[in-house]
Amino acid sequence: MEHGGQARPVRVIALMNQKGGVGKTTTTVNLAAAIAAAGRDTLVIDLDPQAHATLHLGQTAGQTDDSGTVYDILLDEGVDPAACVRPVDSRLHMMPSETDLAAAETELTGNPTRHGRLAGALHRLGGAHEFVLIDCPPSLGLLTMNALAAADEVLIPMQAHFLALQGVGKLLETVGLVRQELNPHLTVAGVVLCMHDNQVTHAREVVADLETFFENERGTGRAWSDARVYHPPIRRNIKLAECPSFGQTIMQYAPWAPGASDYQKLAQTVIAEWDLAIGRQPQPAPAAEASAAEAPAPEATPTETPTVAPSPEPASAPSGTEGDQALPNVPNQSEPGQSEPGRSEHDLSDAEIHVLRGRLPAAPTSPAPADTQGRA
Repeated sequence: MEHGGQARPVRVIALMNQKGGVGKTTTTVNLAAAIAAAGRDTLVIDLDPQAHATLHLGQTAGQTDDSGTVYDILLDEGVDPAACVRPVDSRLHMMPSETDLAAAETELTGNPTRHGRLAGALHRLGGAHEFVLIDCPPSLGLLTMNALAAADEVLIPMQAHFLALQGVGKLLETVGLVRQELNPHLTVAGVVLCMHDNQVTHAREVVADLETFFENERGTGRAWSDARVYHPPIRRNIKLAECPSFGQTIMQYAPWAPGASDYQKLAQTVIAEWDLAIGRQPQPAPAAEASAAEAPAPEATPTETPTVAPSPEPASAPSGTEGDQALPNVPNQSEPGQSEPGRSEHDLSDAEIHVLRGRLPAAPTSPAPADTQGRA
């Protein structure tokens, strides 16, 4: 996307999931920090009235003497969006939120331009930032519609749980409607797995279902026909839960932690696919960024994330015992009598069973590619 007549392309990504507590804000903030640490100018827009992304980045929720918030640019199209941007690091900036943002939907009722206010602000902001990450609220109201109207792509943070599949299906339907009515260029980039434990059988089954579904959607022309499950997943790591209380990203708080490593690898993937899309030659990451330089040195080697047996994906690091036991197979958690005729409920072709049960939008009837496990 080009903004404000600038030649510099800008990648605008909305991170959304109507289910709360799935790692959406954590992913928005730490992915942005990792992209910025790689030398790319990045802007975080906190579109959630809870202002958790604002607090996570050590900023004060609400207005200050010298800057406004995202609430101001949504309510008044005459506000200069640059006046609402606050510096966090040399390459990381943010547009903060405030609790009054919850009233924006009521205040803009009946306004014919209410869904395009954020898109207009980004257009006026120009190409100051190469990456713009929008932290959406856990709902599908006016604020989320503004994010989808302004974004080029949607990134879906989620946990690999059975009920999350149904939520992703509803979310994809919403993206499809927005693409038809508001933003014809909107696409789904893919799914980021958060708080992941690859030791759990149930989690592996859900991931296989998602990968099979996306593979079967290739070439359909839908908003998610090029979507993917991003690897590596973000492992469960207590440091990711601790760093917001210090107003720091994981890159500042514990750059040696597994969570920091996972977000750095995710950022490398996001940057590489963007460079490929715009025809840019890959650029080496700077040796040290200010955010990493200011990080406190660990007093000792972390012990809260024990090493597990090697696997094709990064080893998981569970911090508790709640998720360590394998749950029943996904098909057994659905309504009885819905399986495909002639097939046992205990068959391992869970992805086909999910599609038959309508947990995700139906895939085309053409046969799926034989190899669905090779996606990066």
